[in-house]
Amino acid sequence: MESVFPKEVQAGLDAARRTALKRAIRLRVRANGQTHPVLRFWKTGFALDDEAPALRGAVDLYDGSTHLFQCLIVTSAEDAGERLYDFKRATPVADRPARDFVVAGDAPVGLIEDAR
Repeated sequence: MESVFPKEVQAGLDAARRTALKRAIRLRVRANGQTHPVLRFWKTGFALDDEAPALRGAVDLYDGSTHLFQCLIVTSAEDAGERLYDFKRATPVADRPARDFVVAGDAPVGLIEDAR
């Protein structure tokens, strides 16, 4: 059964849904010194509120205070009060530099020096 609401009621329901999404999600995008809450996130992109400024280029994606990705994005569409963005590149942030050599499976974890 499909319900049809008056335009004013539907607009109020949509606004309440967007407000609830903003409170529930910890994901944030930081670009140009500003932070914007992410409403939805998927493998190839994310959605922001349509009131957020149009973003393009390099952004950082955070979960709370944890830096997750450095991303290169483009705006793809606007749909139902959301602005959708696609990743051109999403590089995970590591806590140490990448190794440029192969580590043997039986390699020692550390070096114990002479304990005199």
